[in-house]
Amino acid sequence: MTLFIQATVLIWLLLTLIWVWSVIIKNVSIVDIFWGVGFVIANVVYVWMSESLNPRKILMLILVSIWGLRLAIYLAFRNIGKGEDFRYQEFRRTYGEGRYWWLSYFQTFLLQGILMMMISLPLLGISLSEDSGALNVLDYFGILLWLIGFTFEAVSDFQLSRFKKNANNKGKVLNTGLWKYSRHPNYFGDAVVWCSYAVFSIAAGSYWHIIGSVIMILLIIKVSGVSLLEKTLKNTKPQYQEYIYKTSSFFPWFPKK
Repeated sequence: MTLFIQATVLIWLLLTLIWVWSVIIKNVSIVDIFWGVGFVIANVVYVWMSESLNPRKILMLILVSIWGLRLAIYLAFRNIGKGEDFRYQEFRRTYGEGRYWWLSYFQTFLLQGILMMMISLPLLGISLSEDSGALNVLDYFGILLWLIGFTFEAVSDFQLSRFKKNANNKGKVLNTGLWKYSRHPNYFGDAVVWCSYAVFSIAAGSYWHIIGSVIMILLIIKVSGVSLLEKTLKNTKPQYQEYIYKTSSFFPWFPKK
């Protein structure tokens, strides 16, 4: 529990500082860039403040850092200089400038911190484990899952970024590359990465901690990921209905003819 409290306090302090900066520049979107970095920081606290290092903890330091920093860099390149995300602009209009500056602290920054710490439970379970940390069959299965998930997430993000850079594609639907087999291959990859963290947690003998991965996957599919984006795209891109008919929603599969 001490590890969890230490990481929670640090994440809270950092999110509070980012919130202050968001108020100054009037852009809540900067919190999105911290999402991946936050897990890297929490995991570093879990590992370095635990009693000892072992192969599994070192592996998690590497994998979580690669995943989190890649995501942060991608979001930074995507968001910086583009203004505030439409979601936050809508909240700003709804609540008014006079209230939103402080409401955003609770609605966005603190909420993200709470979710981040809950989702990080598999990483905590690995660091708290009294297991020797020697890699076993489950760990190697976890590595395979992570490689699959990370590849899907990174490659599909790259394909989407390249597609959006072409002005001729404005209003069009990306349906090539990995996007030919899933309408949300980046979210699928993210979900598989978090499945791998659950596998590592089980390999370490920490079972209930996988609830963090379950929460993350539910958020991706039902709340802030697939579900929210589908509603937006249906209303903004006429071609999307045909894309829905032909292409699997989440799990990659061959498109319908």
